[in-house]
Amino acid sequence: MDKNPIETIALELAILARRVTSMTTYKKDTVLDRSAYLLLHQIATNGSAGVKALAEEFNLNVSTVSRQSAALEQKGYVARVPDPVDGRAFSLQITPLGERELHEYRHDRVTRIEELLKHWSEEERRTFGELLAKFNRTF
Repeated sequence: MDKNPIETIALELAILARRVTSMTTYKKDTVLDRSAYLLLHQIATNGSAGVKALAEEFNLNVSTVSRQSAALEQKGYVARVPDPVDGRAFSLQITPLGERELHEYRHDRVTRIEELLKHWSEEERRTFGELLAKFNRTF
């Protein structure tokens, strides 16, 4: 008997979330957590951004992103850049240290995923990536 595809997806997403969480918490010497990685990636990819814009991008409240960005600033991964128009506002810009940490973390992450998918064909990898991207865009 075939399962309902939506039930299968819901279950498999729960399993995936559990495994990804255990994979990232297993390595205790990881410098970046998921939120730091995503914020740094967003800033590195799209340029400096304010806390409000980052909160909107990730569908989070401003206080959460503010707290996360303060931690990044404290570690020296981002720096505040004053808004030339509104002196009270600022944008976050990735620092050279932040770029290095992001590059190392991304490399480690890609290496782990590459190992997991080593027996998948290139077509399977491409299709999986495209479907994951499509799924994430629906949020």
